[in-house]
Amino acid sequence: MTLRLALAASSALLLALAAPAFAETAAPEAAAATPQSEHDKLFALFEDADARELALNPLGRLFRGDDENADRLGDFLTDSSFLAGRTDTKLNLALLAQIDRSRLDETDQLAYDVFHYTQSRALAGVTDEMRALTEVRPLNHFFGFHTYYPQFASGTGVAQFKTLGNYEDNLSRHNDYIAFIDRAIAKFRQGMKSGVVETKLTVGIMVTQLDTQLATPIADSQFMAPTKAFPEGISDADKARLTTAYEAKTAELYAAHTRLRDFLRDEYLPAARDSIGLSQMKGGDTLYARLVEDSTTLPLTPEAIHQLGLSEVARIKGELVKLQREVRFKGTLTQFFDYVRTDPKFQPKTREGLTQNFYDIGKQVDGKIGALFSHLPKSKLEIRPYDPSTEKFEAGGSYQSGSPDGERPGIFYFNAYDLPSRLTPGNVTLYLHEGAPGHHFQISLAQENEALPAFMRYGGTTAYVEGWALYAETLGYEMGFYKDPWNRYGTLQDEMLRAMRLVVDTGIHAKGWGRDQAIDYMLENSGMTRTEVVAEVDRYIAIPSQALAYKIGALKIQELRKRASDKLGPKFDIKAFHEEVLNTGGLPLTVLEAKIDRWIAAQAAR
Repeated sequence: MTLRLALAASSALLLALAAPAFAETAAPEAAAATPQSEHDKLFALFEDADARELALNPLGRLFRGDDENADRLGDFLTDSSFLAGRTDTKLNLALLAQIDRSRLDETDQLAYDVFHYTQSRALAGVTDEMRALTEVRPLNHFFGFHTYYPQFASGTGVAQFKTLGNYEDNLSRHNDYIAFIDRAIAKFRQGMKSGVVETKLTVGIMVTQLDTQLATPIADSQFMAPTKAFPEGISDADKARLTTAYEAKTAELYAAHTRLRDFLRDEYLPAARDSIGLSQMKGGDTLYARLVEDSTTLPLTPEAIHQLGLSEVARIKGELVKLQREVRFKGTLTQFFDYVRTDPKFQPKTREGLTQNFYDIGKQVDGKIGALFSHLPKSKLEIRPYDPSTEKFEAGGSYQSGSPDGERPGIFYFNAYDLPSRLTPGNVTLYLHEGAPGHHFQISLAQENEALPAFMRYGGTTAYVEGWALYAETLGYEMGFYKDPWNRYGTLQDEMLRAMRLVVDTGIHAKGWGRDQAIDYMLENSGMTRTEVVAEVDRYIAIPSQALAYKIGALKIQELRKRASDKLGPKFDIKAFHEEVLNTGGLPLTVLEAKIDRWIAAQAAR
């Protein structure tokens, strides 16, 4: 949708919502005959806002399993796209202000509050000041489109390859991607002129990523993978034509990646900054303060989070000392960590063995989950390792959502790179977080709930989404997994990771910590391997504040559960609590807290 069309559609809705007022003057009898309730106004706004958002972001449609406009990715990094998005956000807030919240029921008021929060935060993030600090750094090694797109286009990701049209759409999307890469280079150049640049560390890793991708022969590229497994119904002539077309287009994609690699290596890297923290970047203090509130959805300062992290690290360290005594390990806590890091019994022997271990965990969870949840997702959950060509730069695990209709399964990806570093004591916790009942339950149950407006089905704050996943790890105690001291060691180490993130992220971006200082702190206070620690620290450098969301969100959900249990006593039902937390999508924590407080009051009054 062009900016002009977006404005036209928005104006049409504005007139539609205002129509009863005009009708009352022109024809009061007609207006009285067709009154529009505040609920109807609210959900008309939600529907229109979602349609306008999807028109600007065809990629979002694909994630929902919708092939409309599937031949486009979107006009990312263009002025028209930016201005259309900002115009939509302003319009959404203006239209919302016309709706009388007091005349909505409790469920609709919740939707009103979430929409107001998300749109207000979005508008604050698209000021010219924020754009100048973010858009000129369009890629990094962790959240870079250049690392995601090959998998997306491979036939194993979100994009479907079931029809001839799907294959043609993919070729067309490649053109948008190539244009995006060239616009990204132009944005990087703008940042060079304004003095807002990425870190040398992040740029160097991106160069290595691109070198790795370009070293793969075109025939073996993920971009060519769809031509290796055509579905039934495509003729031999079309197969031959598409294979030739895909080879030619993949060569263009490689040329775009080569342009990006050469620019980053030869022009941008010398201009990139040596420092790693946002506070050391032009405008970085302002940006980090905003990112902290976006990630946590709470009015917290970096210093308060840093101190909370130090407190949590000390508490969890005490639990690890107790566990060390339980398993009768003689020596210091550091020696205990070294023992677990290096003992072969904790190291997977093969990729196949590691995969089977996750399969076994998944089956055990399936057998226990009914005691804690009354509703399970329709979408199935698959377990897969990352592709070997990209796993070196991936996280330890991740989740890719399924489709709302349950046809496309959710996928739990795990990392099999450097097998000796993938210690098996952490596998249960990783599965509970990324798979079930973590991201898979939270994301699937929200998007499968057709009663919710689209922005609540498919959106969600990081603090809620990651906070829930970390909370889900703690359910391993109730499932009995952590009776095994080594599984408990794994979950304490993962909890320690999230606590250390509070210390290290704020240390890097608000207190001037260097990379080595951050790495040393994490090695000293946990049993993580150096490979894992370096990947984590480099992640915090690339995406400031995101890592804060996990522990802050989990602590809030745990606080709310304890509040409910303490106040309700024998009336407390863990299944009902989980249902209440999950049934309205990824709420801002302030909105979630108000919702749970209302639920507690209603349960107590029964």
